[in-house]
Amino acid sequence: MRLGAIEAGGTKMVLGVFSQSLKELARTTLSTTVPEETIPQMVSFFNQHPVDALGIATFGPVNLRAGSPTFGTILNTPKLAWQRYPLLETFEEALGVPTAVDTDVNAAALAESVLGAARGLKNCLYFTVGTGIGGGLYAEGNLVHGLMHPEWGHVLLTRHEEDPLLRGVCPYHPNCVEGFASGPSMQKRWGIPARELPDEHRGWDLEAYYLAQLCSNALMAVSPEVILIGGGVMHQQGLLPKVREEALKLINGYIDQEQLPPMEEYIISPALWPDSGLLGAALLAKQAWRQRPKAKPAP
Repeated sequence: MRLGAIEAGGTKMVLGVFSQSLKELARTTLSTTVPEETIPQMVSFFNQHPVDALGIATFGPVNLRAGSPTFGTILNTPKLAWQRYPLLETFEEALGVPTAVDTDVNAAALAESVLGAARGLKNCLYFTVGTGIGGGLYAEGNLVHGLMHPEWGHVLLTRHEEDPLLRGVCPYHPNCVEGFASGPSMQKRWGIPARELPDEHRGWDLEAYYLAQLCSNALMAVSPEVILIGGGVMHQQGLLPKVREEALKLINGYIDQEQLPPMEEYIISPALWPDSGLLGAALLAKQAWRQRPKAKPAP
């Protein structure tokens, strides 16, 4: 059995083919432009590397309401050309194989729970911090959807009084996590990309302050057994320890020490990054294959 995997991002599309044991057989990366250009290239890749099932881990928001006639359709993404694009339906029709779809961060949470840093746990929360901020929640052995899917990047927070950015960059909310802690927010605040900020720059203290609010809110709201933070912004050495330190201040002793692990064991890096999303998509393909309609036996 060959498993197709798509990690659909706002900047690039990563496509892979895996064996049943999740050994990588093929991979390519394409720029995310407009559907009319990008989708035919993606279909062509899988025509060249046929698969038995496909998993799609996509940027959001995306309709994940089972039974909805537009299930698997991209919703109000800032990438206007992709709004209302029927992603799941397109690949089902193009490839004719069992296909599953979820958010990129949910897929990453699934991969880390099955194969990575949260292996053996029933609950984990995966955050990615980059161009946008998102989170995938794996709870009691299942990925959480609900009304749609949790939008952790748009959790509201308290602005730091010394932040030169008076309003976050999110067009919908003046003070959400994505607006204040994403890569674009850091560039707007300091005038250079986050990757170019020196290690000692005070911007990293502000970033930790906001991400710590996200983590402490998550701890109080859904109580994951571990919080994983990946994404491009987390490449900065020293940021994760700052987040742990700030989160501990915000928790302020409310969670009993017998219940709360040391922060070095609780807020951690993912083990599979940068491939968490792609491996999660392969796991979605595996699920789609198992859940495919079985052919009726001949009379």
